[in-house]
Amino acid sequence: MSEQENRTDAPQPQVPETETQAAPEAQAAGEAANAEPAPETKHKKKNAGQDAALQAKLDAAEKKAAELKDQLLRTAAEYDNFRKRSAREQDASFNNGVGFAVNQILGILDTLEMAANAPTTDENYKKGVVMTLDKAAAALNTLKVEEIPAQGQPFDPNLHAAVQQVPAEEGVESGTVVQVYQKGYRLGDRVIRHATVVVAE
Repeated sequence: MSEQENRTDAPQPQVPETETQAAPEAQAAGEAANAEPAPETKHKKKNAGQDAALQAKLDAAEKKAAELKDQLLRTAAEYDNFRKRSAREQDASFNNGVGFAVNQILGILDTLEMAANAPTTDENYKKGVVMTLDKAAAALNTLKVEEIPAQGQPFDPNLHAAVQQVPAEEGVESGTVVQVYQKGYRLGDRVIRHATVVVAE
């Protein structure tokens, strides 16, 4: 026999079956590792990205809502201040008008007061003057114009205008108003006309 035949007939080494099967499985595992992630993993990553985007949008919406709420509160406060200021200005304008009008007719009322206090034998005449004064007093009351208390009151330079001082009589304290020459009137805290008075020394 030739040497070549001897080689062919020589027994070949046998590879264990497990090793033969393991090689393709290892190769498959490597390919699987290099392949794309499992669908479940991809789905989780996608959801995480969507959650982050939604959270960012939610935060932005909450911030915008807070800004709008703050702006609304500021606008409401400004409107309330404007409404109150307008009401005060309107009241002041009305009071200024009332004060001006009343001040124009006070001279007429003074004349009627003198006529009512003047001695007369014509009772109908005096009654008519008194009725006119009563109607004037009712009109002033409707306008919330009131007479300034003076007779027997302590002198108050904010309400009274002293034109004379006289020696205090017995039992009268110094600084007391003892006579009223001309009535004073006020509208709320505003003095329309000071009362003209005589004060005890």
